[in-house]
Amino acid sequence: MDAMARHPTLALILVLGVLIASCSGSGSDDDIGDFSQIVQSDPVVEVDPSGTVATLRVSTTINAVCAVVYGTDGPSGSIATDQDMGIGGHSDHNARMTNLEPGTRYQYRLQGVGVDGRIYRSDVMTFDTPASAPNAAGENVAVGASVIDVSSEFSNDFAAANALDGNLATEWSTRGDGDDAFLTIDLGRDVEVSAVGFRTRSMSDGSATTDTFTVDVDGTTYGPFAVGPTPSASQFTARVLTFNVETSSGGNTGALEIEVYSR
Repeated sequence: MDAMARHPTLALILVLGVLIASCSGSGSDDDIGDFSQIVQSDPVVEVDPSGTVATLRVSTTINAVCAVVYGTDGPSGSIATDQDMGIGGHSDHNARMTNLEPGTRYQYRLQGVGVDGRIYRSDVMTFDTPASAPNAAGENVAVGASVIDVSSEFSNDFAAANALDGNLATEWSTRGDGDDAFLTIDLGRDVEVSAVGFRTRSMSDGSATTDTFTVDVDGTTYGPFAVGPTPSASQFTARVLTFNVETSSGGNTGALEIEVYSR
């Protein structure tokens, strides 16, 4: 594993440096290509029901280092890059836009550098976040829970505790555990559970995506449940729960958030 894979924060800094330097006006407009020239299909923005996070997915015809710049007053103020663990150009991109306000229209622009050495920039586009609404499943009592055991952690930047911080901008990743990934948590007290949830992490190429999960409590297995933003109803009492990846696309599976709801 190279230094960039071990230190994704360093990789992010370098990526941003390349993009900022190349798109800050150092060249003429003639040096900047239209992003549509290297796009295989229109970009898709998947907005989380919470209205606080959105993921932009796009594929390019050539390998490129890409980012999305976004904001409410024009495409500026915030920037997001791929969620992959290393640095370098590739063709499948997903960038997670965070700290969004529910019920708000955002403007964004794609920009990047291709392996052909050229700078690319898109037109300004928009997406809307949904208004916030209370979760019918109740309160997510897994936020702040203790990690008792975990199958593995890719690095400190992808620690298991990231799946229990209530922040969809952070994530837990295993070191290639695939369907063998698991995370055991302690809620600190017995809880009447009304629903459970698993927000999967994924790589740009589709690997590391969990499809279904199970929950073990005192020797009883609940599920399998489908992953996603909507929690799955299940009634039991628990303090210590083990979340298991049941089916996945393999690789560095893990979660943005592990959720346990109680009314």
